[in-house]
Amino acid sequence: MRMIFALLLGLCATPALARPIDPTPRTVVMTAFFPEWQALEHAVQKPRTYKINGLTFLTGTMDGKPIVLMQSGVSMVNAAMNTQLVLDRFTVKRIVFSGIAGGVDPDLSIGDVVVAQDWAQYLEVSFARKTPQGWKTPEPIDPQAPKNWEMMFPRGVRVGNAKEEARRHYTIAVDPGLVTLARKVAATTRLQRCIGAAPANASAPRGSCLEHEPKIVVGGTGVSATVFADNAEFRQYLQATYKARVLDMESAAVAQVAYANQVPAIVFRSLSDLAGGDESENQMETFMALASVNSAQVVRAFVKALPN
Repeated sequence: MRMIFALLLGLCATPALARPIDPTPRTVVMTAFFPEWQALEHAVQKPRTYKINGLTFLTGTMDGKPIVLMQSGVSMVNAAMNTQLVLDRFTVKRIVFSGIAGGVDPDLSIGDVVVAQDWAQYLEVSFARKTPQGWKTPEPIDPQAPKNWEMMFPRGVRVGNAKEEARRHYTIAVDPGLVTLARKVAATTRLQRCIGAAPANASAPRGSCLEHEPKIVVGGTGVSATVFADNAEFRQYLQATYKARVLDMESAAVAQVAYANQVPAIVFRSLSDLAGGDESENQMETFMALASVNSAQVVRAFVKALPN
């Protein structure tokens, strides 16, 4: 009897599985960190705040559409963990990411907004050992794999979902229907060249202006890793090998979790720097606020154009 009572007591003490806390089907508008959140927070109408695992989730409407605004946190692990968290706790129709990034494509400039059609994790690699005969990898090299960078040999990531068996992916596509809509929105959306007064707590100085008119580019590949990349040679490698246009620290993780859960997703990234391609110092601190605003501007137009 005592054993049965102890077992029942233990079961009662076990935390319940997490359950959805909001039944309304919503678009997740995801950002990585505060400046990106700040560029969108004011656009949420009739906001309601939820706190989960130290994160703030803001439900309401944005341009007439039900949304939940959140920060994923910086880095691939945070992005993956918190993308799954929002899928588990809210009723999610799709994910729309708004943020800043480093430019990889030499045809792009700071302030431009990139909407990649697929994303790669460029540090899912094997580290090879150096031998007199050259690099020796710990596993056979997949002929489909992108070219190596010295000792780093891309190995992709194995993932599947309810419809597809797990297989090795070198890129993961975002939702093609959302990309098509992004092309339509891009044709009628104009970006800002200046930010007259930086928002409170933003790092960009007052009067930060670009010397060119920024543009929106849809298509191509984005790459992600938990690295603040600011290296000209590695930037050239990513552009040549992955045909990458943009790099960041979260998007490929979000795309992978969305794919595994069969949830449509798309990512908008505005360039705050050139990932080592700048003529002098990295420009992220100067143009972070402007890039956040430009990405948010396109995302708001995109959310407004979404079907009800």
